[in-house]
Amino acid sequence: MTAPCSGVILAGGLSRRFCGQNKALMDVGGRRIIDRLLAVYRPIFDEIIIVTNSPRAYLDLDAAIVTDIFPYRSSLTGIHAGLFHATRPYAFFAACDAPFLLPGMVHLILNALSPGVDGVVPQTAAGFEPLCAVYSQRCCQTIAQRLKKQHFQIKGIFKKLRIRTLSEKLLRQPDPELRSFFNINTPDDLARAQTIAASLDAP
Repeated sequence: MTAPCSGVILAGGLSRRFCGQNKALMDVGGRRIIDRLLAVYRPIFDEIIIVTNSPRAYLDLDAAIVTDIFPYRSSLTGIHAGLFHATRPYAFFAACDAPFLLPGMVHLILNALSPGVDGVVPQTAAGFEPLCAVYSQRCCQTIAQRLKKQHFQIKGIFKKLRIRTLSEKLLRQPDPELRSFFNINTPDDLARAQTIAASLDAP
């Protein structure tokens, strides 16, 4: 890592596809997803921030708990809040529904930072992975301007900032299966996550 960096977890709201359940608190392989992410974060970041509009759900955790500043439900809103509240020059972001984030992936992304770079974003054959990425505090104003216009697409900020992308070939070095980018969006995804967790924990 080339600069002090905060670790931010975007723990949005309740999921309509899971009957209002909080995905961050879902159990995968015997552990809540939020606890899996914190286990990755704690050895890397000395400042951990959870962005959520349900703060009472996380009072048992040793992390700073903050809420969105703009009244719009979007991932970009959460990124803005994370950067706004972070006290470090950079902030690494992960979504609360990503149970298999690897420390090696986090280190790879952080090590790609360099002076003048506003962010580092993985890019696979499926596209950008902007919720497993690091952004500079310099992005905060640009994001705020986008949100004021109610433009919520994250990659919309890339043209206005100096973003470094990481190729899939490079990303597969620490994470051959790219499991760090696996998100739980549907009940089928959750079932698949349980299968993956069982295989990873098998002797």
